[in-house]
Amino acid sequence: MSLLRRRKVPENEIQSDVEPTVDAEEDYKKSKKRIKEGKKQKWSCIDSCCWFVGCICCVWWILLFLYNAMPASFPQYVTEAITGPLPDPPGVKLRKEGLKAKHPVVFIPGIVTCGLELWEGHQCAEGLFRKRLWGGTFGEVYKRPLCWVDHMTLDNETGMDPPGIRVRPVSGLVAADYFAPGYFVWAVLIANLARIGYEEKSMYMAAYDWRLSFQNTEVRDQTLSRIKSNIELMVATSGKKAVIVPHSMGVVYFLHFMKWVEAPAPMGGGGGPDWCAKHIKAVMNIGGPLLGVPKSIAGLFSAEARDIAVARALAPGVLDTDLFHFQTLEHLMKMSRTWDATMSMIPRGGETIWGDLDWSPEEGYSPCKSKSRDDAALISGHQENQTPESKAKYYRYGRMISFGKDAAEAYPSDLKRIDFRDAVKGSSVGNNTCDVWNEYQEMGVSGTKAVEEYKVYTAGEIVDLLYFVAPKMMARGSAHFSYGIADDLDDPKYSHYKYWSNPLETKLPNAPDMEIYSMYGVGIETERAYVYKRTPTAGCNIPFQIDCSADEEDEDSCLKAGVYTADGDETVPALSAGFMCAKGWRGKTRFNPSGVKTYIREYYHAPPANLLEGRGTQSGAHVDIMGNFALIEDIMRVAAGGTSEDLGGDRVYSDIFKWSEKINLRL
Repeated sequence: MSLLRRRKVPENEIQSDVEPTVDAEEDYKKSKKRIKEGKKQKWSCIDSCCWFVGCICCVWWILLFLYNAMPASFPQYVTEAITGPLPDPPGVKLRKEGLKAKHPVVFIPGIVTCGLELWEGHQCAEGLFRKRLWGGTFGEVYKRPLCWVDHMTLDNETGMDPPGIRVRPVSGLVAADYFAPGYFVWAVLIANLARIGYEEKSMYMAAYDWRLSFQNTEVRDQTLSRIKSNIELMVATSGKKAVIVPHSMGVVYFLHFMKWVEAPAPMGGGGGPDWCAKHIKAVMNIGGPLLGVPKSIAGLFSAEARDIAVARALAPGVLDTDLFHFQTLEHLMKMSRTWDATMSMIPRGGETIWGDLDWSPEEGYSPCKSKSRDDAALISGHQENQTPESKAKYYRYGRMISFGKDAAEAYPSDLKRIDFRDAVKGSSVGNNTCDVWNEYQEMGVSGTKAVEEYKVYTAGEIVDLLYFVAPKMMARGSAHFSYGIADDLDDPKYSHYKYWSNPLETKLPNAPDMEIYSMYGVGIETERAYVYKRTPTAGCNIPFQIDCSADEEDEDSCLKAGVYTADGDETVPALSAGFMCAKGWRGKTRFNPSGVKTYIREYYHAPPANLLEGRGTQSGAHVDIMGNFALIEDIMRVAAGGTSEDLGGDRVYSDIFKWSEKINLRL
């Protein structure tokens, strides 16, 4: 019992034992509280961002699920509830009228709109066999940009494949139906043609490698032969002539084809002088740069255009520096200067077509006087639809490149120019240190200064300028393209393929029953001439850039951010797209000896009224016009057997006939 009895502990001993226990508990609680507060502060700084991103992702996936789950007609229902009833698509409208598929249709894509895929590449491109390097999602651009540039660049000496690389055009209608997911090119036209009975057997996408010179597409891929064979097959199986629908550079490419197919082998296709008359009903050119594009000059000269120049001004140095080991503009210039097809769009006809130091066909044009689509009077023939010249500011569009705004506006007698052609090029210390080579590095300071001191360049002098700044590029280009005006089209030299894509140095085929349409947008400010400046340091960088400070305060001015604009479709001036059908080929001329019928169909640009309309069904922009309901309807009527009478002949909003009459070209 004594062992089980508890020992009586003194009171002071109990107190001493309890106090430390209470303090320990309090310390434990305080430390736990501090840990919680520390965790709380850390979580609020980092984890809240993760929660925010997670919430956005969840909301996005929920909305995406609901979008895919909703009826297909729901977006249209919402749009119509806001904007009112939408017009029937052309396919539905023409099917109600009883139109059906009749003539086979051939699509000729333009530059950059046709997909390219990899067939052979370097080790850095492992896993990309038959994956798109151009078009689609463009995933490889940001995943491995330098590798992508290497595979998209052609050989600088031959203009063909570099060793160990084979990039080829995608085949089929999918080659150019969409340029990127959701961004249509030919898809809307194809879908509407399908509504009146067209199928893949009656439509053909003439995909080609748009980087190559036109003749080299035949040398490497036999593309021209494939187009010839497919047209012959479609005509033979349907019993009807084909309707050809080229877009952008595809217009110039098909002009080359029409000469190639009739020319004797081995240079041509050996189809004979009546091949086009037997196989082609109509050629419906969309946004065709038949006389070239001033925008191409800026691309070849400084790897930029108005949009890039503006971005350069807003974020100076970003595009000019080695950003993430990728000198953006330098790599772009190196790559694009190996694409010989870009030289097919250098302006043709020189000063006769585009104007000189003191004259241009579009003089008197002013955007503020441009007529609205509702007020413009549709005209036919040679009637004039002109803007009042007396109230419009005088712009010297013939000066395609000017160094400084003063040079762009000075009277010819006040210009003091030093000829650049015989200037001695200097050496550049950057030649051995620059990672991205371009021909500017061989010019040095003395060469770039000579270019600047010439002050102003007309269309005739642009070719000499490009020969001076990029001799290797132009040496390849001059073997495939020409930019002059033929004195005698019967001269045997014009049987060479380098002249076939120039409408001023070749004849249309002997096909009097064939029709040619020039279809293009107007009512959009389109690049026509540039004000440049020389950058203070050349080194490894491009020594010239558009001078965005050259501007005019008047918002209706034709000079904005160093770029003079005229009427067109945002890319191709109306003068280039319309002149040949307005005058050069109109009636029987030396360029059209058989009298092929030509028509102009202009589409005045109307931007979408709201975001629900997407890119708009009345757009006149260079690519968006492919979704223009009026244009699609015109093409479908001709494909279904209609003629120019069914379309109403010419439809003109611009001053193209007036401008054409000002051009003194011997016909």
